[in-house]
Amino acid sequence: MSHRTLPRTAQEAAAPPPVTAPTATAATAAASTAAAAATAPTAPALAASAPTAAVAPPTVAPAAPRPAGRSVWPASAAPLTHGDVALAGVPLTELADRFGTPAYVLDEEEVRRRCRGYLQAFPGSDVYYAAKAFLCRAMVHWVQEEGLGLDVCSAGELELAVTTGFPPERIVLHGNAKSPADLRTALRLGVGRIVIDSTSEIARLAAAVPAGSRQKVLIRVVPGIAAGGHAKIRTGTDDQKFGLSIADGSAQHAVTRVLNQPRLELAGLHCHLGSQITTAKPYLSAVRRLVGLLARIREQHGTALTELDLGGGHGVAYRPGEPVLDVAALGTRIRAELVRSCAAAGLPVPRLAIEPGRAIAGPAGVVLYRVLAVKRTGAHTFVAVDGGMSDNPRPALYGVRYAPRLVGRASPAAPEPVSVVGRHCEAGDVLATDVQLPGDIRPGDLLAVPVAGAYHLSMASGYNLVGRPPVVAVADGHARLLVRRESLADIQERDIGL
Repeated sequence: MSHRTLPRTAQEAAAPPPVTAPTATAATAAASTAAAAATAPTAPALAASAPTAAVAPPTVAPAAPRPAGRSVWPASAAPLTHGDVALAGVPLTELADRFGTPAYVLDEEEVRRRCRGYLQAFPGSDVYYAAKAFLCRAMVHWVQEEGLGLDVCSAGELELAVTTGFPPERIVLHGNAKSPADLRTALRLGVGRIVIDSTSEIARLAAAVPAGSRQKVLIRVVPGIAAGGHAKIRTGTDDQKFGLSIADGSAQHAVTRVLNQPRLELAGLHCHLGSQITTAKPYLSAVRRLVGLLARIREQHGTALTELDLGGGHGVAYRPGEPVLDVAALGTRIRAELVRSCAAAGLPVPRLAIEPGRAIAGPAGVVLYRVLAVKRTGAHTFVAVDGGMSDNPRPALYGVRYAPRLVGRASPAAPEPVSVVGRHCEAGDVLATDVQLPGDIRPGDLLAVPVAGAYHLSMASGYNLVGRPPVVAVADGHARLLVRRESLADIQERDIGL
């Protein structure tokens, strides 16, 4: 089945043409032109008993001209008849029938393409996938096979990766408050880098390193740069919990203490500015400030550090028309600024590292919901679904806005503004406000929400004892279960009782 762009509907807002780099990568091209909505019939249901099933080629609607605007759907999304949509050749209605709802659907090729795009955009650099965005054993395999490293934040993420076969020397451990178990696990498994986030961590880590060995570390620096899509996801300023400040001398003090620890090897500096950053400017400012610190370290200690990790935070679009960080252009500009700044300071150019998470997993995911109720109260229409803040707390946490669409039936009704709300006992359990859905939306309808691959399952909770949804991978017309649905039995087994 060919990959065709889904035709625009009234549910999609107009979007500006995507920004392209001088040398566009497959990943950035896919992110710029991926598909978005349409209408079509349900193909035969997948066999519920088979763990992996091939799907007969669905009937694809006539190809529409590719819109100039940017879409938020994976590149493989294609319209079918009767309002259905296929992802990697698998109709979404069949996935909902087979696996139930809510369900996360992950396009494997979209993940892989984005991994490859980062390696092309940052040649000669280390690209670490940020596991906090989404992690499961299959994701570990995909990331490893595409040649990326891994960035983890706990012993749990680390253990899952290593027991899946990921080489520990290609893993970086983060955390502003690492537990003794986190550090013991990292040292036991031989993690490649540990990022020091506070001065109190230095002696504790050094004491845990076995005699006769050394642990490579990075120091997380706060460069004093405000960047990110919301105050709660900005981490490059001195008024938040991460890192050590350049401005007040904490970073320089930490450098001195690490260099005096014989069991620690200071490999370089790290910083992370925040999340949902859509321009290169903050990263270029960070390069200049960190190179300035590298120059002072060499002047004070005679040491030229060899690694510089700029973290992640690369912005993606959740709705058509929203800005997206141009990864290819970012790679070119960061490398040029790093070379220029180091030349001006008389420093060797350190090895660069970055840590994308959302930008790899987010646009590759779609979440499916079933409508349970439609309520019209005054001027407001509420469409309640069978999920909510237990499987996606992000709208409640920092106001993220999504673009849900009806799939599985073609509606003749004109679109109307509605709020898509969850099933939980919170007024703030709202998944999408003021979105356009057909005026005849009704219970039983299927809604699909794109850009659901990052910070959904990883932040899911057990609120109201609603089990967490499954994760389903689609590729080449096949669907397979990656993470099963959390059952009531799973929840009850953890409750020991009186």
